[in-house]
Amino acid sequence: MKIKSWLAVSTVSLSILVPAYVQAAVCDLSVAENDSGRAPEIFEQCVREAYNGSRVAQHSVGYMYQYGIGVQRNYIAAINWYRVDAAKGGPASQYNLGYLYYFGYGVPRNFTEAMKWYRMAADQGVAVAQEMVGLMYEAGQGVQQSFADAAMWYLKSAEQGNSLAQASLGSCYQYGRGVPQDYAEAAKWYRKAAEQGHEGAQTGLGYLYETGQGVPQNFTEAVRWYRAGAAQGDADAQYNLGRMYHNGRGVPQSYSEAYRWYKLAADQGNASAQNNIGVLYNNGYGVPLDPSIARSWFQAACNNGNSTACSNLW
Repeated sequence: MKIKSWLAVSTVSLSILVPAYVQAAVCDLSVAENDSGRAPEIFEQCVREAYNGSRVAQHSVGYMYQYGIGVQRNYIAAINWYRVDAAKGGPASQYNLGYLYYFGYGVPRNFTEAMKWYRMAADQGVAVAQEMVGLMYEAGQGVQQSFADAAMWYLKSAEQGNSLAQASLGSCYQYGRGVPQDYAEAAKWYRKAAEQGHEGAQTGLGYLYETGQGVPQNFTEAVRWYRAGAAQGDADAQYNLGRMYHNGRGVPQSYSEAYRWYKLAADQGNASAQNNIGVLYNNGYGVPLDPSIARSWFQAACNNGNSTACSNLW
């Protein structure tokens, strides 16, 4: 299993962070998002309210510029309006500024600036911001790398139900990064994220069931969680499900099913799956016996850094 963390890849609308009674009556971002015909009219109203000092409108104008809702997309204008609200403590605008600096939309990519704004939002309890602060501590982006700080911020976010943070915290406990290694805690957090549909956590929980780490060993449960992750396209889950069919663990042995799942993972560049397809072709398991095709798969896996595949070439 590879050590993993997961990245939040979207900004947030103010509507999820403030009570309904605070939101402007006319500058209604939710209506603009769902009614393209009215979006230009709502944008103009939001601009008027923003200039009159409405913080909700200031954030909304930034958001509409960012996503081209009722106006042509303009990241610089989005940043300028977010800054107005963020300077007054607007958590959604702070988070979205962090996002734009992190990915380099409208500005040069700048992890230090991204961390500054994410941290402001995180300190106000924004779960997605807390998760991103954790990820940046783990990766050493814009801040000195600290696995302990990463785990601390993941925990803050995970306790609010953020599945990305729950999955990352599970990984921290599985591998002892920033926290003492604890497979039971890893299983606990993976399960919370897995039950929300997080494919990486489903894969991680499957692996713990397969190996009996933190949970009783149970191949049937391992297969169940691998299948859930594999159905969502997780290459590690597809490879692991292929292994279970290959070895007849938790499912009847089926080389053809093993090949099917290996192929899905191999097509995403999973080197272990590529090597195992080579093994199937080299032995005629579930596929026609064909050493030349086997060699091509071994070569692909070797090129991707799989040392076993490199050995299989000789």
